[in-house]
Amino acid sequence: PEGDFCPLCTLPIPLRLDEHSALNICCMKRVCRGCDLAARKRGMEDCPFCRSPRPAGDADELAMIQARVAKKDPVAINLLGQKYIFGELGLQKDTRMAVKLWEEAAEIGSIDALFNLGLAHERGEGVKQDMAEGAEFYKKAAMQGHVKSRNNLGCLEGQQGNFNRAVRHFLISAKMGNKNSLEIIQKIFMAGHATKEQYAQALK
Repeated sequence: PEGDFCPLCTLPIPLRLDEHSALNICCMKRVCRGCDLAARKRGMEDCPFCRSPRPAGDADELAMIQARVAKKDPVAINLLGQKYIFGELGLQKDTRMAVKLWEEAAEIGSIDALFNLGLAHERGEGVKQDMAEGAEFYKKAAMQGHVKSRNNLGCLEGQQGNFNRAVRHFLISAKMGNKNSLEIIQKIFMAGHATKEQYAQALK
């Protein structure tokens, strides 16, 4: 997905995204740690992408997110949903509001929102638990390159005993850099549910 590339150096951001990049609340652009560090070394404490001042606290951060939400920014709408699910930035925890925001974000292009809707339906958070519906959201996100969704599809297939289908999902997510998928393939191989060739393919 487009969001996996730093908008400054245009290089792909390695997984995990939160470890190798920082999301700037002011413009909702995810900048790699290298570009962020380079900007700070030059004495720039503001956003390295749009040059806006960084939020001064929770209230400031929430106001910035809400300003982007008002502009129908799918990244911001998805993020606000995450703040509601955990009750952060002074917001009261509200799982139903989180789901409503994710549905809105997904409609206007947020792949992360599709993943979050998959989690919500799988766990029954803010909606009635529905594993099949959760899988559908994961599929929609996975088809657009969402690595965690692909990994979770493998987990759901594995829980149902469909190890061949599970391994196919894990192979895709492992090749995209998901270490968890690689570890799961190893366990499936050790349990005798994956072939030597499949395990070797995951290690490439």
